[in-house]
Amino acid sequence: MSAAPRRGGRAHCLQHVSFEGPGSIAPWLAAAGHHLAVTRLDLGAPLPAPEAVDLLLVMGGPMSANDESELPWLAEEKALLRTCVQAGKAVLGICLGAQLIASALGARVYRNPVKEIGWFPVRGVTAPGGATFRFPPEMTAFHWHGETFDLPAGALRLAASDGCANQAFQLGRSAIGLQFHLETTPVLARELVAHCGDELVSAPYVQSAETILAAPEARYAAAHAVLGELLAYLLEGVPGR
Repeated sequence: MSAAPRRGGRAHCLQHVSFEGPGSIAPWLAAAGHHLAVTRLDLGAPLPAPEAVDLLLVMGGPMSANDESELPWLAEEKALLRTCVQAGKAVLGICLGAQLIASALGARVYRNPVKEIGWFPVRGVTAPGGATFRFPPEMTAFHWHGETFDLPAGALRLAASDGCANQAFQLGRSAIGLQFHLETTPVLARELVAHCGDELVSAPYVQSAETILAAPEARYAAAHAVLGELLAYLLEGVPGR
């Protein structure tokens, strides 16, 4: 993976369930000299103050971004995301995290026509103007989602797939949402299968547990390499401290 340009940044991870943590993000940040704190929102931990965060990481989870009545802390989380994005903070939302960013900024989150669960191709989309992060023309990424989102106002689409049109978007210089998981490790994949395996029913974009867990190490490594480039890109926009 590429190295971040500046060391000593303060990264903060918002985690919604025990089995969807930062994965390969954590060792990348440690190797690049950045501190990572983790807040377990499902356990009632308080949100960080925006001024104490250089990079905000918003992870996935089985709940919906629309579940505020059942999970009131989602509304508080969205308020923090809105503040950080509007302030130009570096923000990376993954799966539910991307949906929460979209919802926080007024976009609709809703059921995708199909579920995407497993290893499927994602195509990079060249955004107008070219001043955005660029994904490879095609890569295989890990997916586990049944919902999608409309792009927030001013967002540029960065990636798409056959099963889901809006796979990634960017807002400004420093906020990016991903529908897919670049951070997944073999351990996280096993945890997802163990906790959410009831979703693995026969469907065009749903793979079996055996297929998911048989992915070679090279597939994880390729995804982690792109993740490293993405994290470095986001941290390049963090002002010096």
